[in-house]
Amino acid sequence: MYCPFCQGTDTRVIDSRVSEDGATIRRRRECEACGERFSTLETIELKLPAIIKGDGRREPFDARKLRLSMDRALHKRPVSEEQVEATVRAVVHQLRMTAEREISSRRVGEFVIAELRKLDHVGFVRFASVYRSFEDVADFREELDRLERDLPGGDGQLPLLEGEAAPAKTPRKR
Repeated sequence: MYCPFCQGTDTRVIDSRVSEDGATIRRRRECEACGERFSTLETIELKLPAIIKGDGRREPFDARKLRLSMDRALHKRPVSEEQVEATVRAVVHQLRMTAEREISSRRVGEFVIAELRKLDHVGFVRFASVYRSFEDVADFREELDRLERDLPGGDGQLPLLEGEAAPAKTPRKR
């Protein structure tokens, strides 16, 4: 490990800590030559499948692109950074579990849609509208109808509190 300050090659580990999710190890190091301290992160490197784009191009999977698209879909939504990171990790985990060398971008999109649907319904619809290339309001309406049917209770209403039943549907006055 090179020292980022003096480029010395003799550094020693002072402290090591495992991250909360167990996926990384943070190491505090000290350079023997200049005495400066710095931190490194150690992660497991697993080969993720290459992504086959719609036009046939192949490119390596990029978790930053995934995170960026989720950030766009979840813009101004009440979703924490931790929840978004957990969702990204869930999609990456699904990619690893396929054990395939290549995977279509459509299939990756379906993984993302499934995870966003669990996380935030508005973010899900935003992502789906771009991913599935909604052409008009009817496409949105169809997806919203499907989403409402799949919600607990099937009435389109979410419970106010966890463990509470969904409120009874009341007819709207016109």
